[in-house]
Amino acid sequence: MTDEIAVGTATAPPGETDDGWLSVTELPTGGTERLPVTVANGTSAGPTLWITGGVHGDEATGVAVAQDAAELAREHVTELAGAVVVVPIVSPAGLRRNERTTYYGGDDPNRYFPDTERDDERPPGPQERIDTALFEAFADSADLLLDCHTAQVGSVPFVIRDRVLYGDARDEAAAEAIAAKLERIVDSLGLPTLTEYPATEYLGQSLQRSTAGAATNTAGIPAVTLELGGHSVVESDARRAGVAGIAAVAVEFGLLSSLPSSVAEPGATVPDAPVEFPVRRFVGPRAETAGLVRHRVQPGAAFDAGDTIAEVVDPHGETLETVTADHDGYLLAHSEGLVTYEGQPVASAAVRDDGELVVPRAGEGE
Repeated sequence: MTDEIAVGTATAPPGETDDGWLSVTELPTGGTERLPVTVANGTSAGPTLWITGGVHGDEATGVAVAQDAAELAREHVTELAGAVVVVPIVSPAGLRRNERTTYYGGDDPNRYFPDTERDDERPPGPQERIDTALFEAFADSADLLLDCHTAQVGSVPFVIRDRVLYGDARDEAAAEAIAAKLERIVDSLGLPTLTEYPATEYLGQSLQRSTAGAATNTAGIPAVTLELGGHSVVESDARRAGVAGIAAVAVEFGLLSSLPSSVAEPGATVPDAPVEFPVRRFVGPRAETAGLVRHRVQPGAAFDAGDTIAEVVDPHGETLETVTADHDGYLLAHSEGLVTYEGQPVASAAVRDDGELVVPRAGEGE
């Protein structure tokens, strides 16, 4: 028999579920900013799976997948070995604006989770306090974490796994153990898998302070990021794929004995990766000329280094530049908007990855 589980005001004894709220910061108008929480506590012992969504306020399918996963956990709570905790809206301030960012600041709210190996003498602002409150909640109980997002308009669904860093926080053997669980997670999800940027770029973009990055590299909790199609509206096939993948992870780690009949087979509603080689996340290629973009490769299509990805034209439609691929890989999404400026990416892509998943924090060996 398991113990009672409490997250914020959501408290569930064995075999029951509860909805509640996690207070994360005070509001100037009175009251507190709070995150919705669902706890489904199984009838026997097992791992605790956390599912989060909506850290970016316009990523609708990620929120819907987390909500549907919570409903699935409610329906099957008496069959669970372990527990499921769902926070479907991590950024209420972004949701109210229907935008990626919040009114606490104009930068990315998914870059403020704790990093114990980072020296920072600045006092934490509102977003860092919110992210820290959520981090402390999942670091206290999670064994696995799935963070639900969406990417650009037109994006194909995929999953990102972080590089696992070793150094002061853990040795290489401990990092390899986390990586082995990440492999089990991504194999279960049924989505095309990308590894994050090389370690130096990963740290340069503060991705170790994202939800999944902090879970993996600060708390030592295996976590991945599900990118479930394009933002702003719920995409049905991507939603079904996300729920099916989460259910399959629950089966892989023993929370459920079998896949519920109400969900699709993992990966059945999304396209497979069009390449066989391992890939990593890449933003580009980039235009070197300002103008209007004409895309020549569609999301989900493979390309070779040197292939034309897009053309940049002037206001009269005359070609100014042909933008070509620097790597082998496939297209994930087009950059949004018609115009581009010098040095801006025209797409995001999955490109060949020859790096290691487990790397020193300093990025050596990448």
